[in-house]
Amino acid sequence: MSSVLYDTPGPRARARNLVLSVVFLVLLALALWWVWNTLDDKNQLEWELWEPFTTSEAWTTYLLPGLGETLKAAGLSMLIALPLGAALGIARLSDHRWIRVPVSVVVEFLRAVPVLLMMVFANQLYANAGTVSSEDRPLYAVVTGLVLYNASVLAEIVRAGILALPKGQTEAANAIGLRKSQVMRSILLPQAVTAMLPAIVSQLVVIVKDTALGGAMLTFPELLGEGKTLASNYTNIVQALVVVAVIFIIVNLILTTFASWLEKFLRRSKRSTGAVLGVSAAEKADEPGTGNFPFKTGEGGGGGVGGGF
Repeated sequence: MSSVLYDTPGPRARARNLVLSVVFLVLLALALWWVWNTLDDKNQLEWELWEPFTTSEAWTTYLLPGLGETLKAAGLSMLIALPLGAALGIARLSDHRWIRVPVSVVVEFLRAVPVLLMMVFANQLYANAGTVSSEDRPLYAVVTGLVLYNASVLAEIVRAGILALPKGQTEAANAIGLRKSQVMRSILLPQAVTAMLPAIVSQLVVIVKDTALGGAMLTFPELLGEGKTLASNYTNIVQALVVVAVIFIIVNLILTTFASWLEKFLRRSKRSTGAVLGVSAAEKADEPGTGNFPFKTGEGGGGGVGGGF
């Protein structure tokens, strides 16, 4: 079906697409065949190497505890980074220079520093402060690094989402006398979050995967680190990494599926909550003394454009 951005392919285009699809499938099959043969030649397909994953010990001792720590660190990071990123993104759009400039400097600085360095610095800071026990320090350092970096990225996503909205919505909200905070909280921010939800979910997936950095540098017992420990005990590093990769894929797939459902739910809710006043209701609400409208029109009204600011 043709649209503004897409034309229905003709016979030559369809034939070209069919040839490219067949070539891609053939190359993919050859790559899988090469991987399978290489693993077979290295005796990596022996049942003895995969058997540990059929026992409860491998899951209850290594994989499930590691998955629990990964989800805990990722969940805490998401809960803190999401509102912090939204606040930073809104602050970057402030009309006040003394707010916008310092926040912009902080956001750009946090985006530039690698998240691994933030984890290392946070771990050393907690060690020097002595306020966090050595057992909890890796978790605190991982969460701190993830929050600082991802909040700065989410701030840019939220800022871009708000700037992408039509200016007419802000002008219409100003016309009915809403304050700046009301316009941002009730109109702009919900639409920006809904529109940018795919980008936000992509960043949440990055948070889940970046927890592995804590296991590599700070001995944080997350999923990948526990998988390596399991591989050392059973001497099956390839098999352990394959299983850990599959678990990460499943977790991120669940997160993406939930986000897709949430996006559809929010879009349906926006359509269903579009309240429309009838003519009689509008005339009744516009009567003096009713107070149903936040501003009054005409010479006696104090609202209108800019009246609420």
